[in-house]
Amino acid sequence: MMPMTTIEIAEALGAKISFDKEVVSVCTDTRKIEKGCVFVALKGANFDGHSFVKQAIENGAVCAITEFQIGNAPCIVVENTRKALLDLAKYYRSKFSPVLVGVTGSVGKTTSKEMIALALSAKYKTLKNEGNLNNEIGVPITLFGLDDSYGAAVIEMGMNHFGEINRLSSTAKPTVSVITNIGYSHIENLGSQEGILKAKMEILNGMSIDSPIILNADDEMLSTVALERKIITYGIENPSADVRAVNIRGELTSSFDILYDGKEYPVSLSCYGIHNVYNAAAAFAVGVSCGIEPEVIAEKLGEYETGGMRQNVKSINGQTVIVDCYNASPASMKAALNVLSQMKPKKQGRRVAVLADMLELGEMSKKLHESVGEFVVKMNIDKLICYGKDAKYIASKADELGLHSGCTSDKLMLIEYLRKTLQEDDIVLFKGSRGMKLEEIIEELYK
Repeated sequence: MMPMTTIEIAEALGAKISFDKEVVSVCTDTRKIEKGCVFVALKGANFDGHSFVKQAIENGAVCAITEFQIGNAPCIVVENTRKALLDLAKYYRSKFSPVLVGVTGSVGKTTSKEMIALALSAKYKTLKNEGNLNNEIGVPITLFGLDDSYGAAVIEMGMNHFGEINRLSSTAKPTVSVITNIGYSHIENLGSQEGILKAKMEILNGMSIDSPIILNADDEMLSTVALERKIITYGIENPSADVRAVNIRGELTSSFDILYDGKEYPVSLSCYGIHNVYNAAAAFAVGVSCGIEPEVIAEKLGEYETGGMRQNVKSINGQTVIVDCYNASPASMKAALNVLSQMKPKKQGRRVAVLADMLELGEMSKKLHESVGEFVVKMNIDKLICYGKDAKYIASKADELGLHSGCTSDKLMLIEYLRKTLQEDDIVLFKGSRGMKLEEIIEELYK
């Protein structure tokens, strides 16, 4: 972050103060206080940052942004600290003129963000959200990382309710945006896929009319979008897509060509699945819209690597383990199962799916979990094991269709069953929503 003064910050927030000190960073967590930072006292469901202002000052913060004066502490008092964080990030972002890509969608936005950042890095020093910092706290914190050395930034925007993408986009001011797809994530709060589309389209609210939006032409909802602005499309099935992946080949669909402007550009990914072909096509579309040569983008995408809890493939105890427990929706479940179905076990090994609940599906949860169970059978998975309250619907549907399956909500029981059941040479997929904490089961199982 480039330094600001407390007077400058106060003016940006419509507040008045009498002290003027240099601020070198913005912090919302007292465990990460840096000397010279401003501490923003946020309120959460289980905490109130105002209780930690004194501690923040003692640990090196030069002042705090608060909703009321805290004793003799140097405070910039505002009406709402959460709004102030967004307002300050919006002001700070206005100091710079990078290519700024906003990314949202029901599935694939994090991997798309990573691939887009990789593509842009061929031409620009590129900033991006780290991990899952894609909400009304994470996005501002990411934007405070901008300085004059960055030519580009890729900002993933997540949401649970209407209005959130609007606030994030109005803060980040994208110069180009991507919507990966419209699925069922958060349908509990948004009511329908039409509601999800409306919420995602809020990303336009922070964009100028001459800023393009990039849409998945194969998505049923997005393919119908008509706007009075430039739309760039990408896809696989839709022949009218501006950027299209063709000649998809290889056991795990990691090699293909991008058809763009009448020419084909070969891409070879080190990750699995048709969903990653879509992510790469989105990154290619962003790259060419930002003036990067197509062949340069195609070559750069070959450097992409997965990691962490997102479709990370490991070899443990003679088994191939696919760790994909960062999040889950019906679309991402089916994408992961498609990958598993294409992998060939050694010798007597089996394709085993360990599937946990998909959260925030509301009244549609039973139906959507059942659709995953039906898909498991369609993909010829050898063994299905389910974990959680609603995952029982995956198991019951698969069982109904002839694949004997079981489900438990008992973590220890699941671990013990897996220890007895899994065999050498098995390929094991672990997939579930982040809140199910499958990584804890994996850690205990393979320790």
